[in-house]
Amino acid sequence: MSPAAQDDLVRVARIGKPHGIRGEVTVQVFTDDPDARFAPGERLVVRDGAPGLPAELTVTRARWNKQILVVGFAESLDRNVAETLRGAQLFAVPAAPEESDEWYEEDLVDLEVRVEGDRVGVVTALTTGAVQDLLHVALDGVEEEALVPFVEEIVPEIDPEAGVLVLTPPPGLLELATGEDEDAADGPADADAED
Repeated sequence: MSPAAQDDLVRVARIGKPHGIRGEVTVQVFTDDPDARFAPGERLVVRDGAPGLPAELTVTRARWNKQILVVGFAESLDRNVAETLRGAQLFAVPAAPEESDEWYEEDLVDLEVRVEGDRVGVVTALTTGAVQDLLHVALDGVEEEALVPFVEEIVPEIDPEAGVLVLTPPPGLLELATGEDEDAADGPADADAED
């Protein structure tokens, strides 16, 4: 794989502990399509592993054991070799998005977040979930992060070239992280108490 192609890789998993005696390992999955990424014959780039690891691993088999993905690689023939893989990060060439509304975390992190034209923060992460994805937004002027549902109604515009992501949050969504909502709630309650 060329050095330029290696710069465009996406992380798909972290290798865990050995599983059994045939060189299989458990993996912590970071991809929404593990069946495709860990199909037999797929080649994955290895990073952050122990010295002497191969630069790439070739998947020979993958299966689910309850909620854990167990993977075998051509380069890992026994438990001793599998132990040396522990902690290594696995990367792959990103698949082309099937739809124009699909985004990778790498495309979104560090984008400036704007609401009604004003900067409110910066995207720090994207958490993918079974039901809904969430953007992590570091809000300007506060230490808290806001978790924003990554849906078109709330995130109507993303312009990576301009470095901007536009939000149309429902009332109170960003205030939950800033504490402004508490102050607003105290005002009417104090007025009622005087009656």
